Amino acid sequence: MLAIIALTCIQCKKTEPSELTKETTTKVEDTYVKDNYSKKEVMIEMRDGIKLHTTIYSPKDTSKSYPILMMRTPYSCRPYGADEFKTKISPNKYLMEEGNIVVYQDVRGRWNSEGVYDNMRAFIPNKTGNQTDEASDTYDTIEWLINNVDNNNGNVGTWGISYPGFYATYSVLSGHPALKAASPQACIGDFYFDDFIHNGAFLLSYWRATSVFGYMKDTPVKEAWYEFPDIGTEDQYQFFLDAGPLKNLDKYYGEDNVFYEQIKAHPNYDEFWQRRGIIQHLKDIKPATMIVGGLFDAEDLYGPFETYETIEENSTNYNTVVFGPWSHGDWARTKERQVIGNIHFGDHISEYFQKEIETPFFNHFLKGAANGNTALPEAHMFDTGKKEWVSFETWPPAQTVTESYFMQPYQQLTQRANRMIATSDFVSDPKKPVPYSEDIKVVFTPRKFMTDDQRFAARRPDVLVFETNILEEDVTLAGDIMAKLNVSTTGTAADWIVKVVDVFPGNTETPTDNEDVQDHLKLSNYHMMVRSETIRGRFRNSMSKPEPFVPNQKTAVHVKLQDVFHTFKKGHKIQIQVQSTFFPYIDVNPQTYVDNIFEADDSDFKTQTHRVYNDSSIEFTILK
Repeated sequence: MLAIIALTCIQCKKTEPSELTKETTTKVEDTYVKDNYSKKEVMIEMRDGIKLHTTIYSPKDTSKSYPILMMRTPYSCRPYGADEFKTKISPNKYLMEEGNIVVYQDVRGRWNSEGVYDNMRAFIPNKTGNQTDEASDTYDTIEWLINNVDNNNGNVGTWGISYPGFYATYSVLSGHPALKAASPQACIGDFYFDDFIHNGAFLLSYWRATSVFGYMKDTPVKEAWYEFPDIGTEDQYQFFLDAGPLKNLDKYYGEDNVFYEQIKAHPNYDEFWQRRGIIQHLKDIKPATMIVGGLFDAEDLYGPFETYETIEENSTNYNTVVFGPWSHGDWARTKERQVIGNIHFGDHISEYFQKEIETPFFNHFLKGAANGNTALPEAHMFDTGKKEWVSFETWPPAQTVTESYFMQPYQQLTQRANRMIATSDFVSDPKKPVPYSEDIKVVFTPRKFMTDDQRFAARRPDVLVFETNILEEDVTLAGDIMAKLNVSTTGTAADWIVKVVDVFPGNTETPTDNEDVQDHLKLSNYHMMVRSETIRGRFRNSMSKPEPFVPNQKTAVHVKLQDVFHTFKKGHKIQIQVQSTFFPYIDVNPQTYVDNIFEADDSDFKTQTHRVYNDSSIEFTILK
């Protein structure tokens, strides 16, 4: 039964956004696509002879021509069958109802397509002969569509969320002249920094997801060919704690789980991972791009920020970015209230994006003047402290400064460091790791914790806390954050997790109906996590060349936290938490250096004392 539940979760995680949440709809709405669209399934042949399953939804009104909107996915074009229709198609209901030709394609080696799957298939810049990658498959697909689908106007747009977002990014490298616009959303940029690994630390939250990507197939299929391990408990923390070293999880997967074997064989950022990154190839992009992400996306923050910034630096195309108060894929949902964890950010936020931002973007470049005069902002960002949209001409905004706050003894976070050397120490026991959440449950790809109350962590002895005095005026962070730690450890290995926390005033009222806040919590003195990130300390100088710590030697460790746009309001406090475990979101570091943590023995896990020196700082990008 757990496998069935897990299957539902993982498909919800990165499948068509319209299916991420199922809401009660009338029969009329359920049949809208069938009533207004014709469906056709074809196998499109690629240049090397491999055929890819492609589903085409065309408006029944054939009195005019339409652009093509395409999503390529590893998560299936289901439902299969000429008489089986999705209940929702297109990036949003507005684009669906006004009429577009909507295309879904199973990528090479997945579901009903032929070929061999390669996770994050490497881009080949200068292909020769019948060499293929996702860019060539996109080109060949577009070429077939514009020459074989009736009533198309010759313009193509691509979109996708998460893994489909990766393929949307990939599409801009295809070079096809008909591709006019692309919107990579929550797009994976590099699996070593998105989803499965964060700066060298393995995300246990994704351990079961390796089933989806790891098991290969050699023929087209219409039903899932992979299964998920049954962990036999509703307490995920206890399951992984009892399992012990990562090597003990091998019994749940065989060597036929290709992706998990690859992860274990490549713990460092070596050529295997480097070739699979897409960010480094984003140069001289021609199609218009709109990058979309959620400021509370636990899965893919690196990808969209790096995608936007790299295109901006290396191309002259129309390139914009939108980040809202969303978790993974929320902007494609139709929920009225936008709530992450215990925090309500407002109503109709996703609908606003779909109607006022996403739809005009695609219409301008696929149906309109396509001259770049969209009247849309360059950067449309949601201030998650003030709970309002703000537009900027650049991101990060031009009117920002970098300010440093120092981590001082007695839990103080100040803008001036004490000249006397001092340390804040804590004991890190790998047998009692700090939870990433106080919730007891089994979750596939956790999301709620991104705004969770951090009081439970602040009150643990193995979590260091540094906070400002009560703010006398608003402080707005608008850009990335760099924690510049100076640390030492009695061991030879350690992880370093840094969290930025907004401490609410004591007189903050909890809604009387308690609609959003967990029953055991109050918003009085709520410790809202704004951003967190980890680095496996062995990679402090190089992600590809790990090195141990010298015991008790002061060492610099820098932790980059992805961009935020958040106002710490007058009366609040800015808090920094530093810890060395974040379990079971990430695996536990043995704190004894081993060449490959996937081969660590139980005897390698040692309790160690870690120190943070008072010249450690955190650099904020502050809007003035």
